[in-house]
Amino acid sequence: MAALDGKIAVVTGASRGIGRGIALGLGEAGALVYVTGRSVKEGDAKLPGTIGATAEEVTKRGGRGVAVRVDHGDDEQIRALFERVASEQGRLDVLVNNVFKVPDPPVWDGKFFEHPVSIWDDMVGIGLRAHYVASVHAAPLLIPARDGLVVNVSSIGASSYLFSTAYGVGKTGVDRLSRDLAHELAEFNVACVSLWPGTVKTEFVVAQVKSGVADIDLGSAESPLFSGRAVAALATDPKRMEKTGQVLRVADLADMYGFRDE
Repeated sequence: MAALDGKIAVVTGASRGIGRGIALGLGEAGALVYVTGRSVKEGDAKLPGTIGATAEEVTKRGGRGVAVRVDHGDDEQIRALFERVASEQGRLDVLVNNVFKVPDPPVWDGKFFEHPVSIWDDMVGIGLRAHYVASVHAAPLLIPARDGLVVNVSSIGASSYLFSTAYGVGKTGVDRLSRDLAHELAEFNVACVSLWPGTVKTEFVVAQVKSGVADIDLGSAESPLFSGRAVAALATDPKRMEKTGQVLRVADLADMYGFRDE
């Protein structure tokens, strides 16, 4: 029996990138994973990847993937997602708040006063607010079993300058969100942590490197699945409450739990 057989998870923003990797990591551990995002068919986004393809791969790896189209900029669609989980499963064991909107065009440099104000809504509105809204609707499903886990995907941009002011504020907010949710969920034995991947070889990063926009060594970058194995390890750790409220690096968790990147 796989370690997460019978467990129910939601991973937001999992058409591609780190979200997809986390969904696959939970799938290979046996979980049933609701995969959310806006990409239903190829061409819906500039980058490859769909929620259906991720869900199929989750199933191939030993779990069960369920694709649900959700625009996480729409509170009602987020609410409907968790109403569906409640109706179909009656509970939730793991919530991974990963969804993030990359500004178009991407912001790699320049000053905040040179950027469109809309990048704040992209990075803080989707990358932070949607995490809060999802957590609000997930909490009633996580609490009854007194054994849940919330993972908010953040980055080193929360502690040092990276990309832009809006990005840094958004990620700093994610870390504070994790700490405060952990405080309020502690009495229910539901853990909440922030997860810091390293540099990850996502479809977006690969495209930016190939186009010459970003100078990143892809050879030393982590795979998205590495983050997935970190989340799966946390979800199976009976002592995870000892880590609640903390910021955890994927590489440190690999050393702690003994999993490897592909």
